[in-house]
Amino acid sequence: MSDLYPRLVVIGAAQAIDFYTAAFGAKETSRFLDDETGLIVHAELELAGVTLAVKDEGHGDPAPPTLGGTPVVMALYVDDADAVGRRMEQHGATVVYPIDDQPYGERAGRLADPFGHLWMIAERPAT
Repeated sequence: MSDLYPRLVVIGAAQAIDFYTAAFGAKETSRFLDDETGLIVHAELELAGVTLAVKDEGHGDPAPPTLGGTPVVMALYVDDADAVGRRMEQHGATVVYPIDDQPYGERAGRLADPFGHLWMIAERPAT
């Protein structure tokens, strides 16, 4: 095995890429379109040294709204959970669980991005 990365299926991949860039500071590294539909069939973003792929719904891949939600939570550790949470909200995310001090020592919360994917935003305690 050499690589493992999430591939987020969304309705509106171009807008999702804009969201992940603005909210998380991700950098788009590639984008491939379906010649007939113009939909994004694969785009890669770099986020915190990790690859995140995004694609438009289709070709047998349903997005969370089509499925009625998602059972997957993306966990993202950051230096300032409050700042990232605010930035996500400014760009259309909704709070599922507010960012707060957790009994296990982290400051964390959960937000849903505008495309139906869930994100746990957390910062580890200072050592």
